Amino acid sequence: MTSRKLYLGALTDNRRWDMVTIRADDAIVVTPPKSGTTWMQTIVALLFSGDPEVETELSVRMPWVDVRIREMDEVAARLEEMTHRRCMKSHTPMDGLPLDARAQYICVFRHPLDAHFSFRKHAANIPMTWFDHWYPEDDEDGVTFRRFLDGGPEGFDGDAMPLAHILRHYEAALALAERPNVTLFHYADMCRDLPGTFEKVAGLLGVTHPPALMERLIEAARFDNMRANASRFAPSGGKGFMKSDTEFFHSGTSGKWVGALTDEELGAYDARMEASLTPRERAWLEHGAQGARDR
Repeated sequence: MTSRKLYLGALTDNRRWDMVTIRADDAIVVTPPKSGTTWMQTIVALLFSGDPEVETELSVRMPWVDVRIREMDEVAARLEEMTHRRCMKSHTPMDGLPLDARAQYICVFRHPLDAHFSFRKHAANIPMTWFDHWYPEDDEDGVTFRRFLDGGPEGFDGDAMPLAHILRHYEAALALAERPNVTLFHYADMCRDLPGTFEKVAGLLGVTHPPALMERLIEAARFDNMRANASRFAPSGGKGFMKSDTEFFHSGTSGKWVGALTDEELGAYDARMEASLTPRERAWLEHGAQGARDR
């Protein structure tokens, strides 16, 4: 932990990574919450297995290392016992993770406002009170969006995913993007070109499958299939962790925030983004490769 930033919140603790021995062929999916984490992990599971019917069981087979819900001794032991290629997930920015030149770090981003509104749905769908203070059910005064703009990137704030946490993730990933084992993906690009995403991830992982099988793997990872089989694809699906596994895959679309924010709220968001990122960096974070090309 000597050269890494500390990210310690009520829900997560990145010091837990100190108990993980990273292997040369590991894949680590690193994202802000609600940015395509489960989707990318599913793509990795499908590519690793070559089986369109693979039981992903993400919370067990591809654990979220940072989260305090499970004892780290148990998680570390389970990871150590795995004989297959491993994938792990983290919601800790790259500057808080152990960097191993042999592993692949797959960083996924989404328009911050889309991620925020998706997190609102997620907070309402989990039967815990962790985020009730930040995400009140009745929010006529706009408390939730103010906290999204004002919250810090670390501690309890970081667990509630304010804009500062998303920006910290992005800045930390950009700082390492020249490394051959750190790759940035965008949710919008995955939506526009899922086959291209599969091809790119397969190349990073050194995995090949016959074209006909690859088509079946791609079809398995399409949103409609994942939603229709939510108990299979949702984290801890079928175990009652969420009120509704299906609602975890609420819509998969973008722009839910359009018309839901006031001009003042949008202006405050724009000011934060302009102060934090260059125009091209912002275009990519909001819209992916197409947005960056349009700048």
